[in-house]
Amino acid sequence: MDSQPSRSSGRFESSPSTINNTPFLTKSISDASSSSPHSQSLASILNNPHAGKSDGFWWWSTSSSIPTPDFLPLSTLPKPGSETRVPDFQSYLSSISDAFARFHDIQQHARFESLEDQDDQNALVACLKEVPALYFKEDFELEDGATFKAACPFRTTAENLVTQEKLSQYLDVVELHLVREISLRSNSFFDAQGQLEDLNSKIVVGCDRIRELKETMKLLDDNLVGSARKVQELNVQRSELISHQDKLNLILYVNQALSTLKLLVASADCAGALDVIDDLQHLLDGDELAGLHCFRHVRDQLATSIDSINSILSAEFMRISIHGAGNVDALSTSKFKVQTTISMNGEGHEVKLDEEDTYNLRDRLLPFVIGLLRTAKLPAVLRIYRDTLTADMKTAIKMAVEELLRVLGAQPVDSDFVAGERAVDADGGSSSLASRLRSLSPECFVHLLKAVFLIVQAHLAQASEVKRAIEWILCHLDGHYAADSVAAAIALGAVASETAHETADQVNSSLQLSVQRNSAKVSSAHGNGIDGITPSTLSRNFRADVLRENAEALFAACDTAHGRWAKILGVRSPIHPRLRLQEFLNVYNITQEFITATEKIGGRLSYSIRGTLQSQAKAFIDFQHESRMAKMRAILDQENWAEIDVPDEFQAIVTSLFCSESEIRELADELSAHIAPSSPKMVLGSDGSPTAEARLQKISQNAEHTDSIPRLESTAQSNETNSRERGKSSTRLLFFGGVGYHMVNCGLILVKMLSECIEMNNRLPGLSSEVVHRVVEILKLFNTRTCQLVLGAGAMQVSGLKSITSKHLALASQVISFTYTIIPELKRILLLRVPETRKGLLILEVDRVAQDYKVHRDEIHSKLVQIMRERLLVHLRGLPQIVESWNRPENTDTQPSQFARSITKEVGLLQRVLSRTLHELDVQAIFRQVVIIFHSQISEAFSHLDISSPHAKKRMYCDVQHILACIRSLPSDSKSNPPNWGQLDEFVAKNFGEEVGQ
Repeated sequence: MDSQPSRSSGRFESSPSTINNTPFLTKSISDASSSSPHSQSLASILNNPHAGKSDGFWWWSTSSSIPTPDFLPLSTLPKPGSETRVPDFQSYLSSISDAFARFHDIQQHARFESLEDQDDQNALVACLKEVPALYFKEDFELEDGATFKAACPFRTTAENLVTQEKLSQYLDVVELHLVREISLRSNSFFDAQGQLEDLNSKIVVGCDRIRELKETMKLLDDNLVGSARKVQELNVQRSELISHQDKLNLILYVNQALSTLKLLVASADCAGALDVIDDLQHLLDGDELAGLHCFRHVRDQLATSIDSINSILSAEFMRISIHGAGNVDALSTSKFKVQTTISMNGEGHEVKLDEEDTYNLRDRLLPFVIGLLRTAKLPAVLRIYRDTLTADMKTAIKMAVEELLRVLGAQPVDSDFVAGERAVDADGGSSSLASRLRSLSPECFVHLLKAVFLIVQAHLAQASEVKRAIEWILCHLDGHYAADSVAAAIALGAVASETAHETADQVNSSLQLSVQRNSAKVSSAHGNGIDGITPSTLSRNFRADVLRENAEALFAACDTAHGRWAKILGVRSPIHPRLRLQEFLNVYNITQEFITATEKIGGRLSYSIRGTLQSQAKAFIDFQHESRMAKMRAILDQENWAEIDVPDEFQAIVTSLFCSESEIRELADELSAHIAPSSPKMVLGSDGSPTAEARLQKISQNAEHTDSIPRLESTAQSNETNSRERGKSSTRLLFFGGVGYHMVNCGLILVKMLSECIEMNNRLPGLSSEVVHRVVEILKLFNTRTCQLVLGAGAMQVSGLKSITSKHLALASQVISFTYTIIPELKRILLLRVPETRKGLLILEVDRVAQDYKVHRDEIHSKLVQIMRERLLVHLRGLPQIVESWNRPENTDTQPSQFARSITKEVGLLQRVLSRTLHELDVQAIFRQVVIIFHSQISEAFSHLDISSPHAKKRMYCDVQHILACIRSLPSDSKSNPPNWGQLDEFVAKNFGEEVGQ
């Protein structure tokens, strides 16, 4: 308490009393002596009660460069508490005296041990310094030559003696130090030996007590526990015997189950066999059969049995699903052997199972479908069923075609395409199936298609019923006795299928793997599912997979039937374009019926057969168009532009195609005045309009009577002669819109071709755009070639005409006018079936053609006016000579001159021709221009004449009056009075005013 700070130690010095009374020191100096002063812990030094000045500055540097700090002297004032004495702490010291005493003993013991360790270390170091290190090696052996040589060199006898002396000295040193070490540790050794003897005595006492306890326990066992333990042992033995008996019963059950499984599989009882397999599989997946070596092959046996069951189920499913349609093939073939004519309205093509057969099919398929669902094999079996169904379809069609070809025979086709057929068959041989199909007539080929249609429909009807039966089993069994079985089978199959997909060991053996585990996992399927998928999701996915494969099987069968049908059509692709329209339509219509029926069954569209049919229809249109174009060119080149009577069939065509009901009634009245009583009349309905049946009959007759066109060509000249003899009243015109048109042969043929194109457009709606294009090309050809032949006078070279007369021009105008008139109605009819996206372009093309026809008609009318103008100019060139004769005195003739009589005669002839041929409006328009030309040209010519005598003036006045009288009689739409007033009238008023007044 009274210590002062010291400069040398840098810390407070404690008095001895303080040292002795410090109970909170925690570390001795011996602990700090093991390390350098500079590395000591601050706590150990501060807690050392024996620390003094000898310790020095533990934190102070020994360098002399650092000056020692100077401390100011303490104040002499008394410190607070300096009057405190040691007795004041007596109570504190007494409370810690025991703890301090223990601490002091521990400190002294630690110091003693540290001193002993230091002595031991010093002795060992001294020993190592005196004795060479060679003798302390672990591998020191004098037997080793190198070691012996290093230890005992034996150079001389003296050295040998010195070496022996050294070895003795080394031995004494070692013994001395060992004795010292033993003496240092003798107290501890004897203490340990004493404790060992005490322990030994205690062990002996413990063994005696254990012996006594054992004897006591033996007595207790004999007297109290023996009988109870015997009972327990007997119970354990009984339990083991019962377990062995249960195991033997299990072995017997498994053995009997395996035998029963073999019998069930042999008897094709698949449901019972699957139940046995489920039981055995449950035992295998559990622990009951674990360790039984006799059942190591049970899994393989179950897998073999499952394969056998799957084979049985698949075979029965195939037998019920496919082979039921075999009898229909034979019946269809035999039917067509006996009868080769079947109506084209689709009757007889309907093949459908009755209700009783449908129920029978469902009942027969139900157990096999349930079995395949339990084994998760139904999707795979449906894929096999799809392949088998398509192969069976191909085989049935091929056999039916071969059988029917023997019956129908190879009848020769028309001579139009015999050469083409030979060219196609040149590389394949005439005896091939394709060549035999090509050699069939169109009627026989249609009969063959009908038979194939019936066979295909029979197979598809059977496949459709199978599809509906499977759908009914999977989705519509509510309230049925097998509903629970189907639901359980779907759950088992879903789990098995999912397990097989997860393992993915063998795709082909997925059924075996799933069935081996389905029994053990069916409970988990009803609980948590697999990998977080709920059982309902698994079942729904499995059901969707089965339904998808079921639908794919039916669609594959339809697609195969389409492919076979398209192949049969493709064989006759060189022949079909050359068929007549009705023959091609028979093939086209039955193919459309086939497509509609099969797509309705399959539920999807098929594009292969549609593409084949579309390409053949386009080829047919192209071929027919080319033949029509060639025919039209030939007919136009042979046309003599003579008027002919219009046969009734052509009027029926125009009436049925272009006329409305009101126009038909008006036309009936007009025809009654123009058609001879002996000519056939149109069949009218109760309201006076032609019946639809009559229209169709006319169109059919027009389509079939193609050979009537040459007859019209050959009799054109005789018709022209007869029409001249009979006159206008006996000429039969072609009426449209209440207007009659004079026709020539090429005009009627154009009408027939247009009617065929319209019928083709109606029967082939998918190719309406192509038909419209072809009609436009035909109209362009007719218009262009007619212009070349008539206006361009080409008919004089190709037809042998001597000249192109006004009669020819008028008839050409009538034909062009009629065509121009029907083009709007033709456009309306043709564009009804054209898609809206293509109508705009086609309308422009048709309107452009109509404009070309209008321009052509106007050019013909202009040509007629030009002809009259040229004739006028020819006559005007001879007028000066006539006037010279007028000026002669001997000329006393008062009649019109030859000029006036000739020009009026020609104008009158033109008027009669045009009025008899052209419409009144056209005649008026033409003669309006003629009148203008006459007024201008004649008045101008007369104004330049030199009239020198009154007689000549009278003669001129007489000619002018004669010409004006002719002009007054010409048809015109002029509203003037007198009619057709013009320049010539003004000329007369100007030069002959007095004569006019008189």
